Amino acid sequence: MQTIRYELADGVATITFDEPGSPVNTMSAAWQLELPEVTAQVVKDKEILRGIILASAKSTFFAGADLKATMRLQPADAPRVFAEIEQTKKCFRTLETLGKPVVSCLNGSALGGGWEVALVGHHRVAVDSPKIQFGLPEITLGLIPGASGITKMTRLLGLEAARPYILESRLFSAREALELGLVHELVADAAALRPAALAFIAANHEAHHPWDDKSFRMPGGTPADPRIAAMLSVAPAALKLKTRGLYPAPEAALAAMVEGAQVDFDTALRIESRYLARLIVGPVARNMINTFFFNMNAIKSGQSRPGESARYKPQKVGILGAGMMGAGIAYVQASRGIATVLKDVSLARAEAGKAYSARLTQPRVDQGRMSAFDQTALLTRISATDRMQDLSGCELIIEAVYENRELKAEVTREAEPMLAGHGFFASNTSTLPITGLAQASARPSSFVGIHFFSPVDKMKLVEIIRGRQTDDQTVARAFDYVQAIGKIPIVVNDSRGFFTSRVFGTFVMEGAAMVGEGIPAAVVEQAGLQSGMPVGPLAVLDETALSLSVHVLDQTRADLRAEGGTYIATPGELLVERMVKEHDRNGRAAGAGFYEYPAQPGAKKFLWPQLKDLFERRGVDFDMDDLKDRLLYRQAVETARCLAENVLTTVHDANIGSIFGIGFPAWTGGAMQFIYGTGIEAFCQRAEVLAGRYGLGFALTDQVKEAIRKHQPRW
Repeated sequence: MQTIRYELADGVATITFDEPGSPVNTMSAAWQLELPEVTAQVVKDKEILRGIILASAKSTFFAGADLKATMRLQPADAPRVFAEIEQTKKCFRTLETLGKPVVSCLNGSALGGGWEVALVGHHRVAVDSPKIQFGLPEITLGLIPGASGITKMTRLLGLEAARPYILESRLFSAREALELGLVHELVADAAALRPAALAFIAANHEAHHPWDDKSFRMPGGTPADPRIAAMLSVAPAALKLKTRGLYPAPEAALAAMVEGAQVDFDTALRIESRYLARLIVGPVARNMINTFFFNMNAIKSGQSRPGESARYKPQKVGILGAGMMGAGIAYVQASRGIATVLKDVSLARAEAGKAYSARLTQPRVDQGRMSAFDQTALLTRISATDRMQDLSGCELIIEAVYENRELKAEVTREAEPMLAGHGFFASNTSTLPITGLAQASARPSSFVGIHFFSPVDKMKLVEIIRGRQTDDQTVARAFDYVQAIGKIPIVVNDSRGFFTSRVFGTFVMEGAAMVGEGIPAAVVEQAGLQSGMPVGPLAVLDETALSLSVHVLDQTRADLRAEGGTYIATPGELLVERMVKEHDRNGRAAGAGFYEYPAQPGAKKFLWPQLKDLFERRGVDFDMDDLKDRLLYRQAVETARCLAENVLTTVHDANIGSIFGIGFPAWTGGAMQFIYGTGIEAFCQRAEVLAGRYGLGFALTDQVKEAIRKHQPRW
């Protein structure tokens, strides 16, 4: 056998998982073939066995399914997949019902299918390390735990207690597993695992799982229990409200939990298998696996990082501007141990920016999730100042001042001399081209864009923008800095609006254009929600400020005039300009935008009633499917254009950036995966129809089509 080793000594069978050529163990095709073989050997040796040990030769215990093979599945493969799942579980059941004690030795993390392998053991021993994680993250990949995970976790914890670990994919540490009763024993290190397993086998001549006992009762009660029944009566509606019907996995998982809780164990396993077989060959699972596993791992492993220089983490970073963005950057840096100098024009404003970190951390201290000592240490790392000299020796300085080219140039010239000799300078701009901003720099090769998203403490993405003169070392150090502060970096080339702001603009302006066409604003917002966007385009415009959009529009017109050109505003931009300049509706911060914001505490916002009189037209014809497609296709087309223009250079940056930066629906796998998941030809045909109805924003040139085909993933 290649992936499994079987050794029998002194009546103890040791089954060691060791997939060749892989850093982790997976449920590969070879493993699925060899598991029945090793199970048959265990049955053959039953009479001389005292117990069985499940172990791993890797640094982790087991990683789960072979997701690359999953990407190649088609709907017609569902019956075969069902049979393979059932075969794996048949082997599990054979081992755990043999009557002999089975011990899982968890030397490292066990996630997804790996945790399901671990649950075969009647006794589970884990190394006591905070780095080790257990759990069932399948929902985040559009799947469900299907190798007995749902059935066993429900019976171990109960329907209500198991929900976070199944439906929300909550992971847990070894200590948490011990508290939950999911792990029975902790040991200091991997060397202590086998002795602990042998001790359990010596003390237990027989073993079985709780659910194989005739007296077993479901913890917390079955669906027949009135309290559980009351909870389940609203659970599907609450779940549908959250998923909007776009994510089949959570609904399938809940169904498998509830249906499985009403039948015997083996029938519950078959129910689970059927739901998984249906999901695993579907488009949503393929989209989500592609992006949240393969694309995310591509970024984590540094595939977008240029050069081969050693990894880098700055020890001292300066921030110019202590407003919302600067204060947020200061917090995330200080929380990761980086000394931070927060500079503003006055000490009072700088101190106010530092106070933001105190406000963020105080609730955690109050709830016991952070010690007062750790809070003080974090705040001590932030030095608030109004003196430029205090930035002296910073390895990185980030300007986070107002989106004005002249102001940014001024602070760049003042602060750049304070950098350490090997330091570099960054602009936190969302729209202004980095190459132009770098003209104020004495070292444009060490000048880069680092675009944070608001609120910085919550938004995971950071967009790194390479100017025309930015060198590889600067981009690599910016990439390392972003990872060092716990964020997800994508790398793009310079362009007006870069990638995220440019594509985000198409979403909100398409929504504004719909309003200008006479479509009710409430319908426009609903189209955004039904397509899977986190909020509607008009609500997003209010949050980011209509006045900022108009400022960017004015700046773009001025820039192109200076270059001898003319900018033709889109219908959406013209409508937003009317909202600001004619009706003084500047956005949420100003208290008035597409929505009204009542001053009364707890009062909810509502759409500005005047929108109806100003823009709605009676009898206007609209199709909800068209509206939803307009919002998604417009963003996907613009993303493909970025790829064709070399603003984007990889599909993984496009997909991860679109989801984590602008909220493109996760069920699609991101803006480019939306194209590939739809099918290139089908997407192009639909885009052509939309272009004919709604304008050139949906048009795909031959160059763009070629870029789409060139970057298509191959599985």
